Amino acid sequence: MGKPPLQPPLRRGWTTGACAAAAAKAAYAGLLTGSFPDPVGITLPRGERPAFALAEHRRDGGSASAAVVKDAGDDPDVTHGALIRATVRRAPPGSGLIFRAGEGVGTVTRAGLPLPPGEPAINPAPRAMIRAALAEIAPVGDLEVEIAIPGGAAIATRTLNARLGILGGLSILGTTGIVVPYSCAAWIDSIHRGIDVARAAGLSHIAAATGRVSEAAVQGHYALPEVALIEMGDFVGGLLKYLRRHPVARLSLAGGVAKMAKLAQGRLDLHSARGAVDLAALAALAEAEGIDAAAIATATTAAEAFARAPALAVPVARAAWEVAAGVLAGSGIALEVLLFDRDGTLLASSGSAPVGHGGMPRKRRT
Repeated sequence: MGKPPLQPPLRRGWTTGACAAAAAKAAYAGLLTGSFPDPVGITLPRGERPAFALAEHRRDGGSASAAVVKDAGDDPDVTHGALIRATVRRAPPGSGLIFRAGEGVGTVTRAGLPLPPGEPAINPAPRAMIRAALAEIAPVGDLEVEIAIPGGAAIATRTLNARLGILGGLSILGTTGIVVPYSCAAWIDSIHRGIDVARAAGLSHIAAATGRVSEAAVQGHYALPEVALIEMGDFVGGLLKYLRRHPVARLSLAGGVAKMAKLAQGRLDLHSARGAVDLAALAALAEAEGIDAAAIATATTAAEAFARAPALAVPVARAAWEVAAGVLAGSGIALEVLLFDRDGTLLASSGSAPVGHGGMPRKRRT
């Protein structure tokens, strides 16, 4: 039997920031000369030189606009296929370069993000890319650059923007200009920004959850405001590493039995593609705790193992605490791990204890 054919490498794409920079450059050229370069090339922060085909262009008196279609490559990006439009017009003398949020681009309303409240959600790196792209046409004087994403408000409902306090549409993102397929960089960045917003709001207690059920459960358990909730998904490692550098007083990690069992077994990426729960290790943990290990050893899934031995939730919560505490070492964060079932019922809590100050909390079963 021959070897399976090699799969082609995943195709990279372009961030909304790179698309906005290309559209702005074409619009600026159109404003100054009446001619729109198509395709339009820009230089990315790391020196790459992509070219973008224009989907539309127009000059209208004192302004010009151009647009490109976002191509995210093989990444499942929610903005793939969106139209990114830039409109450039002269600004009053002394204004410098002004950025505006057009249709479908959000506005920052909370402190803690890279931009102050009231600013259009065009992040600093894309702003620098846009400025550099404009400068390839002519010196950048007093200009207004408006970025729009038609339909962006609807697309934004599939992101965490509203929770972060970015209202009215999408953010213009990207530090390198390149989308790496399945890097999940945007999700991890939203985790970091969620922590920043919570810290800026002065919150002492935040909760990070692996999914919607556990998030709703931990919110109800502690009556937490929405800004205190971090949707970490599978990226517990990205959350914990950022919190080690940007600590809060108290952290609750919430999740279902399978995800928390993976964390207890030392996994910091909880995605199913990274591996299943080690049922043999679960059985060994049960045996060490005096729980019937035979029933767990013959289970086919983590859910079945916990259904057969509900008491397993307690040592798993404690073991998950130990793993998370190892990442947070020295932060002083009061950490706890909570396990919920699929109905949002609390199965076990590790209890809360400061990381690096006195070890694990006393055993507690809920």
